[in-house]
Amino acid sequence: MKTVANASSGMAVAEHSKNTFTELQRKKVYRYVVFKIDERKKEVVVEKTGVPAESYEDFTASLPENDCRYAVYDFDFVTSENCQKSKIFFIAWSPTGSRIRSKMLYTTSKDRFRRELDGVHYELQATDPSELDLEVLRNRAN
Repeated sequence: MKTVANASSGMAVAEHSKNTFTELQRKKVYRYVVFKIDERKKEVVVEKTGVPAESYEDFTASLPENDCRYAVYDFDFVTSENCQKSKIFFIAWSPTGSRIRSKMLYTTSKDRFRRELDGVHYELQATDPSELDLEVLRNRAN
């Protein structure tokens, strides 16, 4: 597994993570991908993927209650002109109850990881479930 080094935080991005994002973006193989930092390997890896039929609730339920994660979500919606659209959201999940070390690790690695994901339309920071409400995505996408 090839990784790309991250000079600023020491976190690499697993090639598999980038490929999985590309499959979500171009081939619509996934509705969402949840990524986590593997401290042992010092890289960002895929923790979970959701098939296109999964709901937004399935996605939010896959985020841990007390630990940080990165995620991408492919949001389908209909515009006011009745056009079907899709926007990819990058979500930095950093719940209030997570460890300080985890928050620091995810914060310092975020920009580098986010740059690897070419094609993200919007970015969200969330510290509690209310900030991940589906309306938040709808408002950003329109």
